[in-house]
Amino acid sequence: MRIGKQDQAYTAIATSDADSITVRGHDLCDDLIGQIDFSDYFWLLVIGEKPTPAQRKMLDACLVSIAEHGLVPSVQAARMTLAAGPDAWQGAMAAGLLGMGSVVAGSTEVSGRFLADVMAKADADGSDLETAAIARLQELKAQRKKVPGLGHPQHSGGDPRADKLMAIADDLGISGRYMETLRVLAKHAPGIINRPLPINVSGAIPAVILDAGWPLEALKAVPLLARTAGLAAHLYEESLRSVGFIMSHHADQAITYDGEPSGSSAKKSA
Repeated sequence: MRIGKQDQAYTAIATSDADSITVRGHDLCDDLIGQIDFSDYFWLLVIGEKPTPAQRKMLDACLVSIAEHGLVPSVQAARMTLAAGPDAWQGAMAAGLLGMGSVVAGSTEVSGRFLADVMAKADADGSDLETAAIARLQELKAQRKKVPGLGHPQHSGGDPRADKLMAIADDLGISGRYMETLRVLAKHAPGIINRPLPINVSGAIPAVILDAGWPLEALKAVPLLARTAGLAAHLYEESLRSVGFIMSHHADQAITYDGEPSGSSAKKSA
């Protein structure tokens, strides 16, 4: 049974023949290997064009800012997977990447789509960004939902990674409507939500990279690639001095069983 459209049997990414390999219109061996750095290649692969110097610098800054974030749940999952299967680097890496959801790392995409939603609301209503941002913030407050891209449990006075990324974007001259929207939200959110809500790195990354020309539909690829580098470091360290079972043991000690005591089902049936 055929499922989905059957009339788009094409790819514009790569092809090869007996003599050459072509990637996005470039000869892999003659034009790319040894001639282009990985950030440029990542941009070329996804978008189809090489980045400008400003786009490359912004992408590099975003990747560096979140490549490593300590023993977060996704890293713990990866390290414990490797501890259980030392030969399964691919499985451990996959475990870490699968743990990147809307709360950890995947929050970048959530924030980016929220910024796009505020911009779309302004366009649809024929209003300015400030009016649209206030309306969306009031909706979130009424729904008792968090504001994507704002707030941080540790850096309540401001996320230094976000501040740095935004400063770089300003210096490069690529700050645009996404950055404007983020700053408008940050201006009004504390007064509407009634608590400190500084811009966090998950809000800054989509704002700066989308203004730089990265597509919204591929936004999640940026934190995924960044965290892959961090996971590689943790898995290498795990292979040298394992803490996977230590983490597992401490988790077992930290969690208290509050289910039915042994034998209680037999007593109830008696």
